[in-house]
Amino acid sequence: MKIKILGMGCPRCHEVEKRTLDVLAELNVAADVEKISDIKKIMEYKILGTPGLIINDKVKCYGRIPSKEEIKQWITEELNQ
Repeated sequence: MKIKILGMGCPRCHEVEKRTLDVLAELNVAADVEKISDIKKIMEYKILGTPGLIINDKVKCYGRIPSKEEIKQWITEELNQ
């Protein structure tokens, strides 16, 4: 599983990263987590705001901090595909 967190390093971006890592630990799921802060790379995903959360190259959320339950649901959905 590949997870990308898009953002310039603001506290909201750090919170998305923390929640994502917490959920991965709770589910005992291994994933390649990458933080992307380069604005040109972020723009490639055509999101309208940061932070952004990409799981297996699918935009799951942007412009807000998702709940742990949402992140858990998205990760579980990707595991079951």
